[in-house]
Amino acid sequence: MSRIRSVAATIPAINRRTVLAATGAAAVSAGVGYALRPTDSQAATDSTRVVAQSRRAPAAPLAPYTKGTTLATVAAPRTSSGYRRLGDGPGWSRVVRSELAAPKSGRAGRRTALAAFVQLTDLHLMDVQHPLRLEYLRSTSPHNWRPQEALTVHGAISLVERINSLRGAPVTGTPLHFAMTTGDNTDNNSGTELEWFLTIMSGGRITPNSGDPRHYEGVQNSGLKLFWQPDSAIRDGDKQLGFPHLDGFLAAAVREVRSPGLNLPWYSTVGNHDALPLGCYGHGDSWLAEYAVGGKKLMNLPAAEAKKLLDHIAAGNDPQGHAFRDLLKAHARDMRSVTADERRAPYTPTAYLKAHLDPAHRGNGPVGHGYSSANLAAGTQYYTFRISDDVIGISIDTTDPGGHYEGSIGTAQLNWLDRQLRDNKDSHAIIFSHHTSQTMDNTSHADPSRPNERRHNGQEVLALLGKHANVIAWVNGHIHRNDITPHKGSGGRSFWEISTASHVDYPHLARVIEIADNKDGTLSLFTTLVESAAPHRTDFADLTQTGLAALYRELAYNAPGHGTTGGGHPGDRNTELVLKKG
Repeated sequence: MSRIRSVAATIPAINRRTVLAATGAAAVSAGVGYALRPTDSQAATDSTRVVAQSRRAPAAPLAPYTKGTTLATVAAPRTSSGYRRLGDGPGWSRVVRSELAAPKSGRAGRRTALAAFVQLTDLHLMDVQHPLRLEYLRSTSPHNWRPQEALTVHGAISLVERINSLRGAPVTGTPLHFAMTTGDNTDNNSGTELEWFLTIMSGGRITPNSGDPRHYEGVQNSGLKLFWQPDSAIRDGDKQLGFPHLDGFLAAAVREVRSPGLNLPWYSTVGNHDALPLGCYGHGDSWLAEYAVGGKKLMNLPAAEAKKLLDHIAAGNDPQGHAFRDLLKAHARDMRSVTADERRAPYTPTAYLKAHLDPAHRGNGPVGHGYSSANLAAGTQYYTFRISDDVIGISIDTTDPGGHYEGSIGTAQLNWLDRQLRDNKDSHAIIFSHHTSQTMDNTSHADPSRPNERRHNGQEVLALLGKHANVIAWVNGHIHRNDITPHKGSGGRSFWEISTASHVDYPHLARVIEIADNKDGTLSLFTTLVESAAPHRTDFADLTQTGLAALYRELAYNAPGHGTTGGGHPGDRNTELVLKKG
């Protein structure tokens, strides 16, 4: 029997009464999120809209402020060699970018806020004891495994705490309307990780452990010098670089923690690590599905074989994982015993939707976090929602069900996107996706459920967006790096592509984005990066939830093979992006 199964409970019927009761009908006008179903082509009617409660604006004026953002301070090394300890560093100044329109003087006194939200991306919540994981690829290069991976849950909770502490939008002071995750919320397409992600976002208790409930079982207590062995006196390769010996680290890493959940509505966009096992293999191999929940795990592999597997993944010539399966079978005698766990089963796109729609994960709404029963019926993971009176959001699915980590979209979705932009031509439009325009080049693998449908690359999506004057931004992730790119379309149309760094590789950031009308024929998009709430300084004796969140950042900074380029250039960080009104 296949181990690919739902990890969500059966969903009760959703109607207007249950939706309003679940999310709070009395929404302030600045915080309304109307879920426009994938089959709709205009604003939702009262009978279909999902209303989400936003935080109300404080009575006192807020703007501008810097506290809690990277405008005030950014983690920076306070030692110069070896394992570098972090502390408070100087903030990143705001850069005005004028490639798409000239900023006009006096705009600060004229501008009106239209919307504000927070983008989180590439959380990569990891079940680090999962049998399918590819830690042994580190034998080819040190950056193929990260010493901080056991602490992804702690880091993500701390990021939620930071977002909850923000007093509003840093420039305009408007209330934050919502948060949007732009994919790779999970890492291994595992049921455990999906449950942890939804609980982090909506609030609750999490035990970031699988397998044996009594203790950790994985590469970090394997005795293999290839990996950091924090609790052991073994002189592993990372300790030779200055990584600490921390008694009790692994026990602390798998202890129960609590997330407060976001205190504003949140929406979800799917990434390749959410849609595909390991982020690169299509569903359907029953042997791999059984292996995922079983009691054996490969932890080491000769460098030559690891390199061959890595090349297969990079080339995308094994989209169903057949070569990967054969490699695991060939190394059956090299595997170590671990505790089997059914919760690690890979989840399907249908299960992903059902889990989001589960009332247990409602949090501050909206029900489904953008997804609806219409998505379930159609087998789609894209939708439109109204952010404010003047702004709509469109979340698209750039993952390829046929396999591979790069993206594309099918003809049906491309046509749907075109219709949404036409039918909402009087509203500014923000597109959300996981992949960037430059990483949507996977057009050779057909969608198994639509084998005759053509796949379209990022350049085709750019061409479509460039035809619509109402598009002002495309917000995405995937590349684990801050990058902001101006795009000029036909007829003087233009928009900004805003890519944000991950929360697994340093520097661990989220981004506040504000839209303002300058009342002079231009708009300004303000982007402000925030770190998690964890202190910059770490204490190796502090293995509390907060202490581990701080250590998560410092370990990531020191991870062998990982550079510090994820922060991007100054013009990719805290910015004012000016463009002409369409």
